[in-house]
Amino acid sequence: MQAFDIEQLRTFVHMVDAGSVTAGAAQVFLSQSAASEQLKKLEDRAGRQLLVRSKAGVVPTAAGQMLLAHARRLLAQSDEAWRDLHGTALTGELRLGITDYFRPTELTRLLARLSTQHPGVRLRVAMGQSRMVETEHAAGRLDIAIIMRADGRRGARAHQLRTEPLRWMAAPGRLPSKGEPLPLVTLSEGCTLRVLAEKALIRNKRPFDVAHVASGVAGMQSALAAGLGFACLNESALCEGVEIVAARAARLPALGSASFQMLPARRNEERMLREVRDLLIDQLG
Repeated sequence: MQAFDIEQLRTFVHMVDAGSVTAGAAQVFLSQSAASEQLKKLEDRAGRQLLVRSKAGVVPTAAGQMLLAHARRLLAQSDEAWRDLHGTALTGELRLGITDYFRPTELTRLLARLSTQHPGVRLRVAMGQSRMVETEHAAGRLDIAIIMRADGRRGARAHQLRTEPLRWMAAPGRLPSKGEPLPLVTLSEGCTLRVLAEKALIRNKRPFDVAHVASGVAGMQSALAAGLGFACLNESALCEGVEIVAARAARLPALGSASFQMLPARRNEERMLREVRDLLIDQLG
C-alpha cells in the first residue's frame, strides 16, 4: 500500500520545527533512537533523503520541504477528524504578533480560516514593526510572533516561512529627478527596511531626504500612490497605484531580500498553541 504513517509524519514535522532530532523526539515523547528509526522508515517510504544533519541541527532537503507541506495538511486534517469524532474542540486565548510588512491581505484569510476551524479560540492580533513584535514576544506577551529580517540572520529555532525580494517602489511612471535628493517614504526610525534603504543609499553616495514617515505599511502605500516619493518594500507589498521601479534605470542601489520567520513559542506547546501554529505555517508559508 502506497501511504505514509501519520505518526512518522508527526515526528518528522516536529524535528524540522525544533531544528534537531533530539528536540523533535522530546515533543512527541520518543527517545532519540526511536525518533531516528521513525525518520529512517519515513525516508525509506519516501525513497528520498528528507533531512540533512549537521552540528547546527537538521534542515529539510528539497524532498523534505515538499513532504513537509503535505505532512502539515495531513496532520491538521487527522487532528480535526479526531476532534469531530470525540467532540473536543479547541478553546482558549492565543496572542499573535505579526510584522506590518507581512502580506496584509493574508490576515483576512487567516482569521477566516481560524474562525471556521477553531471557533472556540479567541485570537488577539497585534501588528507592528518587527522590533516591537520581537520585544513583546521576548517579554512573554505574545504566544506566537512573525517577524521580518533583512540581514540574513535566522533566529534560534525560528521557522522560516518565506523569503522574498526587496524592491524600490513608487507611483506608476515616476523616476527620481536628476540632481535632486531621492524623496524617501519610510516608517519611523529603527524600521528594518528604513535602515537597510538608508545604508544602501549612503553606501552608493546617493543623496536622499525623508519626505514622508508613515505609521504603517498601508500608510506608505498610500503615500507612494500619491506620488510623494520612493520606498523600499518587500515584493508582496506591491499594491494598486504603486509599481516596482527598475533599480538600474533609476540609478538606485540593489536591495537584496527579506525573510519572514515565526519565532518559537514562549510557553509550553499545549495542543491549542501547537495546532494553531501548524495552521499558521500552512496558511502563511
